[in-house]
Amino acid sequence: MSGPPVAARSIAVRVEVISWVNRLIGGPGIGEETVEITVPKGATVRAVLRALSDRFPELGRALWDPTRPHELGDNIEVLVGNAVLGVSHDLDSEVLDGERVTLLGQYMGG
Repeated sequence: MSGPPVAARSIAVRVEVISWVNRLIGGPGIGEETVEITVPKGATVRAVLRALSDRFPELGRALWDPTRPHELGDNIEVLVGNAVLGVSHDLDSEVLDGERVTLLGQYMGG
């Protein structure tokens, strides 16, 4: 036997890309665009974001810190479920099948 079917070895993660950030994946720059990413079972938040960055290189350039390529930059906030990254998950936390990751542009000004 060759092991479990491929579907059993991979999971689907829904990534919601909100506001100006969705322009980086071909969206209108307002509202929400949703992308489904398939990753191996046991994948981390980092793996989901890397897969998304590979699919949308312009997003990848905005998401990751150019001086520390293994760390996120400061322009896009990442949420897992309803919590900001760093509260209940970090980049190396495992994601579950059907989990939701949200990318939300940070706003500055006064």
